[in-house]
Amino acid sequence: MSTQKELGEFLQAARSRLAPEAFGFAAGSRRRTQGLRREEVAQLAGISPTWYTWIEQGRPVNVSTDALERLAQSLRLTRSERAYLFELAGRRDPAGAAPESDASSELLAAIVGDIAIPAYILGRTWDMLAWNKPAAALFTGWLDKRANPHEPPRNLLRFVFLAPAARKFIVDWETRASRIVAEFRADCRTRLDEPALARLIDELTQGSPEFARYWKQHHVMERQGGRRDFNHPKRGLVAYQQVTLYPMDQEHIKLVLLKPEG
Repeated sequence: MSTQKELGEFLQAARSRLAPEAFGFAAGSRRRTQGLRREEVAQLAGISPTWYTWIEQGRPVNVSTDALERLAQSLRLTRSERAYLFELAGRRDPAGAAPESDASSELLAAIVGDIAIPAYILGRTWDMLAWNKPAAALFTGWLDKRANPHEPPRNLLRFVFLAPAARKFIVDWETRASRIVAEFRADCRTRLDEPALARLIDELTQGSPEFARYWKQHHVMERQGGRRDFNHPKRGLVAYQQVTLYPMDQEHIKLVLLKPEG
């Protein structure tokens, strides 16, 4: 199925779920189908009925961001439905860049505490939102230190690029650091205009020539699992398999698990 046809069928399904009287239209018995009529949706969204019909018919019309915004509001789409609408139309949702809460739920933080292997939660800009005791024991000298209210939040990128100990702690630091930047760029590709993100990128660029070089390369790589080796100051060389999970209700939060090998 083409995306144009899928877009049309999605809009048709969305309007069929709405009660006409909720929008000031008479329900009546003359309606052949349930929900709003095409011309009523067009009226609510302030667009041509003919043009809206073409969209529903799956014709190759160019739907602007402004028109999608009005359609989403008129059809009272949920956040997930709105994101789906913009994705089908090949447009960027202007509301998608709005900052969201960067805090993990108490339940998720409690679950992390109950996990027996190293586990931690990364936020929108890869701040460490929560971690368990095994993670603190692995990242000794960083996560096991008492928080300083006068310092910025503990952040994985700050640790990798600004903490001198990280270069020895992370095996094959240069390869891993380059990949981390590519993964970070992929993760925040639609949010580069967020002030907090821009400040972090500027801080890392000014503080680390390596980060500045990797960032300019514009490499993009989705976050993947796999083997992670560390030179632990007390335990020597240790190896883990990394897995990253994403909570359904907070798409920019990542739960990272490190399963010991051997």
